[in-house]
Amino acid sequence: MQIEHPYLLFLGDARDALAAKTGLGIVDWRPEWCIGQMRLPGCKADAKLPDMDPREAAGKGVKTMVIGVVNAGGVLPDEWVSIIVDALDSGLDIASGLHMRLGDIPEIAAAAQRNGRKLHDVRMSNERFATGKGDKRPGMRLLTVGTDCSVGKKYTALALEKGMRDAGFDADFRATGQTGVFISGRGAAIDAVVADFISGAVEWISPAAEPDHWDLVEGQGSLFHPSFAGVSLGLLHGAQPDAFVVCHEPTRRNMRGVNTPLPTIGDVIHMTIACGRLTNPAIRCVGIAVNTQALDEAEARAELARIEKIYGLPATDPVRFGVEGIVGEIKARFGKA
Repeated sequence: MQIEHPYLLFLGDARDALAAKTGLGIVDWRPEWCIGQMRLPGCKADAKLPDMDPREAAGKGVKTMVIGVVNAGGVLPDEWVSIIVDALDSGLDIASGLHMRLGDIPEIAAAAQRNGRKLHDVRMSNERFATGKGDKRPGMRLLTVGTDCSVGKKYTALALEKGMRDAGFDADFRATGQTGVFISGRGAAIDAVVADFISGAVEWISPAAEPDHWDLVEGQGSLFHPSFAGVSLGLLHGAQPDAFVVCHEPTRRNMRGVNTPLPTIGDVIHMTIACGRLTNPAIRCVGIAVNTQALDEAEARAELARIEKIYGLPATDPVRFGVEGIVGEIKARFGKA
C-alpha cells in the first residue's frame, strides 16, 4: 500500500506514551511528514505537534489521518467512528494499524465511498503476493535480525538508512511492520501475510534494484522465538540479504512472552547464516545493535566493548551512539556506492 503524507496523528485517549508508540515512532523518524495531532479528553500522550481537528488539518495540506494509538485487542472504539467519518468528510484518507478493518464499519465505509477517499488497513494488505522464488535479484540488501522480538530491529534499520545516506550510499528503509509502513509510506505487515506467501511478500517489498542500491529490510521476531520463528525465517529467505545486523537487549534472560531462554548473539549469527544461505550463499554479519536503554552510559559502553571483543564486529546502540561503526564495516566489506 502507498500512504499519502503529510499526516494528522490521531492519538485518541491514549493512557500513556506506550499506547501511542505508533504515532510517536512516526514523529521520531519522519517529523517532516507530521503536521498535527488530534487528542481526545484524557489523552496522556503528546507528540509535541499542534493540536487540530481534521478540517483544520485538511486546510494545512494533510492527506491522511493515521490512527497512531493501540489498545487491547486492536479494536476501534465506537466513539472514534464519528471522528473518522468527519476526517473522511474533510477530504482525508485514513490509515490504521488496528486488527479490525475500517471498511467493515458501515458508517466509515459509506463516508469513504461518498468522498472518494482511501481506507488503509496496514495489517491487511490488499496486495496479491506470489510465493517466494529465491532467484537472485539485482541490488544489495541488509536485514536486521534479533535475539528476541522487540529489541530494536526497526529503529536499527531506520538509523542505518540515515547513516548510510549521510555516508553517500543509495539506501532505503523497507517496512515489514505496521509502524514501519507508516514511517516509510509503503510496505506490508509481514505477520499478517499467509505463511506460504511471506517470502514472496518480502521479495515484493524489496524488488530488483540498481546494483549499488541498498534496501534496509526491517526484521521481525527471532529465529529462536517459538511464537514468531516462522515469520522470521520467511522474511530471511525473501529478503535474500547480503548483510545482516543482530539486534539484542542485554538485560533479558528469557524471550518475551515465553519461558524460552534468550539465545546468544553467536547463536543468532550462526543460525542466520545457516538458514540465509538458501537464498544468498554470501550472507554475512556486519554488526551488532544493542538496546542499552536499561543501562547507564558507563555500563552501556562497557557492554558494547565486551561484545565487540567477543565477536570481532562493531557493536553500538544505534539510537544512543549512532551507527558509524556498522556503516564503516559495510563500506569495508562491500565498498562505497
